[in-house]
Amino acid sequence: MQITVVGSQDDLYYREDVADLATELGKEIARRGHILVYGTEVDCNSLPCVAAQGARSEGGITVAIADGKAHSGFYCSDAASVVVYTDASIGGSREVVLANSSNAIISISGGAGTLTEIVVAYRNYIPIIAMEGTGGWSDKLAGQYLDSRKKVKVRTAKTAKEALDKIEDLMKRPDKGVKKR
Repeated sequence: MQITVVGSQDDLYYREDVADLATELGKEIARRGHILVYGTEVDCNSLPCVAAQGARSEGGITVAIADGKAHSGFYCSDAASVVVYTDASIGGSREVVLANSSNAIISISGGAGTLTEIVVAYRNYIPIIAMEGTGGWSDKLAGQYLDSRKKVKVRTAKTAKEALDKIEDLMKRPDKGVKKR
């Protein structure tokens, strides 16, 4: 599966335990043979980049979805197996590409960009797991539906293992745990 880890570039002041969880998410995705998809940032310390570095440390495959088209060294290339340049700016089509490139999304903390990615996933019936206790939109949306249509409930997990277990269980279900019209 392609599993997208989302979180905010603005989360550079996150707690050490949240960074450790991001690293463990990446490692667990790689250990289980899945591909980690993430939005690469200019700053390599965003939580999704930390998760990608964790996946790479376990020999995992990572796909970085980048803003713009400049093939520069600014994009945390050591964490990416593959970089997809979207020729897009922040706040729009990059987030759409990122969310729609996944079988499921794991949210860890997160700001406005993370919210955009979660909304795109929700609208496209992509399962979402929010990591509890990490702050940001992950905590605000945990256990909720985004609107009255109740397409996808934002499920919660406390550990990387629990998040991956839930995703793998959901993927075994014919309805993938989402409500379709």
